[in-house]
This record gives sequence, structure tokens and C-alpha cells, in this order.
Amino acid sequence: MEQFNLCVIKPNKDTFSETFIREHIERLPGNKKVLYGGVFPVYDHEGKYLIKSSFGLLSYLIQKKIFNKLEIGVRTRALAKYLTQQKIDVVFAEYGMVGALVTEACQLAGVPLVIHYHGADVHHRATVDLYHSLYLKAFNYASGLIAVSGDMAKELIRMGAPAEKIVTASCGVDTLAFPVLDISKSGRAFLAIGRFVTKKSPTSVIKAFKLVLDAYPDATLAMVGTGPLDGDVKALIAALELEDSVTLYGGLKAEQVKELFAQARCFVQHSVTAADGDMEGTPVTILEAGSSGLAIVSTQHAGIKEAVVNGVTGYLVPEHDIEGMAHYMKKIAADVNLAVELGKKEAAHIRENYDIHSRIDTITKMLKQAIADNK
Repeated sequence: MEQFNLCVIKPNKDTFSETFIREHIERLPGNKKVLYGGVFPVYDHEGKYLIKSSFGLLSYLIQKKIFNKLEIGVRTRALAKYLTQQKIDVVFAEYGMVGALVTEACQLAGVPLVIHYHGADVHHRATVDLYHSLYLKAFNYASGLIAVSGDMAKELIRMGAPAEKIVTASCGVDTLAFPVLDISKSGRAFLAIGRFVTKKSPTSVIKAFKLVLDAYPDATLAMVGTGPLDGDVKALIAALELEDSVTLYGGLKAEQVKELFAQARCFVQHSVTAADGDMEGTPVTILEAGSSGLAIVSTQHAGIKEAVVNGVTGYLVPEHDIEGMAHYMKKIAADVNLAVELGKKEAAHIRENYDIHSRIDTITKMLKQAIADNK
């Protein structure tokens, strides 16, 4: 197929944790235009308002801010006009809410739509309830729907998505950028990366680490991330008197994260299903750590169950099993050769199943098929 015009629509201008979206934008082919500004794009690829008239902007703000409307005709028409003027061949929507809200504009412009779901957009109950009717319209119109785990694909089908439109393909990892590290000389160094939110349960990691530290006083834990649980994390570290053994780094850039990978023996993440139903998709940090050859201890949760083969390439415990997590962390603390063996197997698993190039190929085929079917 000759070069095509691709419009990528994402919620945020830039978020440090959304590396997977940056990878899509950088690696997907086509003449790309990137729109952003919330669950419905406010800004075009030049950072200018999609709604051009002052009256239209005022109407939009009143309907959004005062009446909390989801479907706002003036912005839908503005997006449809943009897609037509830019001669867009296909729209790629990041997150289900975005896909749901831009479906009507795509229909008006006669442009096919592919939607990439990620996690909360499928599992967070309040979000799904709010957008349910729009999700059904999106399921009907979209050419393709991407789920990042088998669990997510099943949930989309349960919600009413046609199984034949769903492709299961988690976000990938650039395995060349995360080569296998030599952890054979590493100390008892554990690393956790992720936003401090309920579904990532950072306090569970801290509690498990405390049990490890009781057995191995030289163990350390590095934590990268920020979020609404910042206060809980700091309070627990203080209460357990872990200040000398746990280091909080806040948000870091990719190169800084790689430096921490090089210092670690084991990557830990205690993902859980939140009370509101929110779940992970497939955490990219798990893929990056696995590609780097770190031993991994995590939970039997969502796409992690596929990214880590329990007992073969790493260890997975039931959600909220603090003692189980600590047990496997202690095994790795005690035996660096075990960590090396697990890490090598996990690195091979990631290269075979999660390389970013194969993921981009999958998405590209879906986009090109959507264009072909629309002609």
C-alpha cells in the first residue's frame, strides 16, 4: 500500500508513564497527525484549537463544564471537518474512552477507526458504566479493537464487542534498547517501577520487602513513581523504619530507569484489582525488566500472567499475598544464580513474544486493512 495519512488521538499531550503511546507515534508508518487534549481532542497537530470559532468554543465549554455532556455536536463536527480537510485515511485511538467519543466524527468523515484499549478503560467499572452506550456504538463502527491481554479480550466480548474484531496484542518493548544485563554480580537489590495508585499497590511491595530485610539486612529497594498514594508510601516506610533501605526516586526519564535496571537483581510489582474494578493491562515496565534479564516477582494479574511464565521465567503470587511475594523475593536474595537463570529465560520469552517490532507490524496491518476495507 502507498503512504497513508494516519491520525493518532490520545488523551494527554505527554505523560512520563505512557511510553507505549510514544512508541506507537514514533514507530507507526504513515503521514502522522497527533491530536490530544482529553478523552476528546481539543487540540490539532499544531496545538491549535480544533473548534475554530469563538462562539463554537463558548458553546463547547458551556456544554462540557456546566452541563457535563459527553456528546457535544460542535466538537464532533470540528473533528470530522479536520479529518476531511487533512485527508485522513484512518484514525488510531489510544484508550477506549477516546475511541468511543470520536466514533461519530469518524463516521461523519467516512474515516475508519482502530481502537487500542489499555486497562482502566475496560476494567474500571464507573468508566465503563459512563461510556457503555458509546462503547457499543464504537464496537459496531470500529474496524479493529486491540486488547493488551487475554483477560481484557474476554471482558471486551462480555461488554458486547464482536470477537472477530478483537486482536490481542499487548504493548511491546524495544529489546535492543533493553539488552540482557549481567546480574551475576548484583547485590540483593530490588526495583519497583509504577505509579503510586491502588492497582499497583506499592505498599504491598514495601510490606513484602520488610520481610526480606528481616532475613537479609543488606537488601535494598528502589521505587520509581509518583501518584495519589505518595503519602501512604512515605508513611509506611517511616512506620517500618525502612528509610535506610528504601529509596524513592519519584518520576524518572527512560535513561535514568535503565541505570536502575543495571543496578538491580530483581524487579517486583504487586498489581491487584482495585475495589472499583480497575486493573492493569500488561505493564510495560514488566516487559522492560524482563527484556533486561532481571528476575521478576509479581502477581497473577491480567497480562502479567502471560508476560511472566510462573515458576519458569519468574514467580507470580495471588493478589494481596504479601508473604508469598516475600518468600520468592527471599529465594532470589539468597541465590544470585537462580536470579540469573530466571532472568535469561524471561529475556528469551520477551524477545519471542513481546518485541516492539512485531507489535508495530500487527497494528500496521490492522490500520492498512481498515483503509482497504473502507475503499
